[in-house]
Amino acid sequence: MIPLPLPARLLPGLELLRGRIIRIELRHTPFALQLTLCGGGLHPAFGPPDATIRAGLEDYLALALRREDPDTLFFSRKLVIEGDTELALSIKNALDSAFG
Repeated sequence: MIPLPLPARLLPGLELLRGRIIRIELRHTPFALQLTLCGGGLHPAFGPPDATIRAGLEDYLALALRREDPDTLFFSRKLVIEGDTELALSIKNALDSAFG
């Protein structure tokens, strides 16, 4: 497995992902990605996820391009968080602050 290297500014915020699994699902498709933090990078993870984030492709793109606020998508039910919501929200906030 090849780790995805992380910029140093992301590591403190994502540290809580160490030993935990986050699942990112693409709505209306069978595609999903499970990740955990090991060493200095994200690695594929197997087993039951601690938290799941689900959205459509257009919603993920809107988030990545900063065209849409995550809270707006969440409250309009376009972005769904299940499981350990504190973990998922902490990851969202770490990414938001790193790229905001």
